[in-house]
Amino acid sequence: MTDDNLLDPRRTIVFAGDSVTDCGRRTDPAGLGDGYVKNLYDALPGPRIVNAGISGDRAVDLVARWKTDVLAHTPDLVSILVGINDTWRRYDKDDPTSAESFEASYRELLDPLREVRLVLVEPFLVPVDDEQHGWREDLDPKLEVVRRLAIEYGALLVPADAEFNALASEVGPETLADDGVHPTAAGHRLLADLWQRTVFS
Repeated sequence: MTDDNLLDPRRTIVFAGDSVTDCGRRTDPAGLGDGYVKNLYDALPGPRIVNAGISGDRAVDLVARWKTDVLAHTPDLVSILVGINDTWRRYDKDDPTSAESFEASYRELLDPLREVRLVLVEPFLVPVDDEQHGWREDLDPKLEVVRRLAIEYGALLVPADAEFNALASEVGPETLADDGVHPTAAGHRLLADLWQRTVFS
C-alpha cells in the first residue's frame, strides 16, 4: 500500500511500544531514541514522528497511558509493537499474561483508533539459548492474537517475528538481537526496512 499522504508534514505518526521502540527516547532531546523509530525518521521526510515507547511495558501498560501518550497527538497513523514483555515476565518474574488477557488489552488499544491508519508489528524473539526456545510456547499464541487483530481491524501487519527468525537462521540470532529480544543496530535497520516496505509498497 502506497500512501504518499502519510509523508505530508501535516501528518502525525505515533510509534507505541516497549523498549524496542523506546531506545532511549526519553533522554534524547529529539525524543526519537536510537532505534528503528530514528531510522524511519531519517528515511521518511515530512511527517511528524512521535516515539511513545516505554521500556518494560506490556499491553496493559499501554492501555493505562493510551490517552495521554497516543490519542492526545491526534495521530494519522499509529504503529504498535508490544507483547514480548507479556511473555518475558512469565519467565523472569513468574508474572504471566494469558493470551486472552493480552488480546483484551490489545483491543482496548485498537478500539479508539477505528478511524486511524493502523500498523501492527509482530512481537519477536530470536532465541539465543535453550531457555528462550521454551518461550515460544507463550509467545506464539500472542503472535496469533496480533495477526488476527490485524485482519479484524484492517491494519497492516509487519511480519517481524517471521522475518527476524528467517534471517537469524542465516546470520545468527545475536547479529540481530544479542539477548534474543533487543535489536542490535542491524536488527533495528531490519525492523525499519520491514516497516517501510509494509507501509509504502
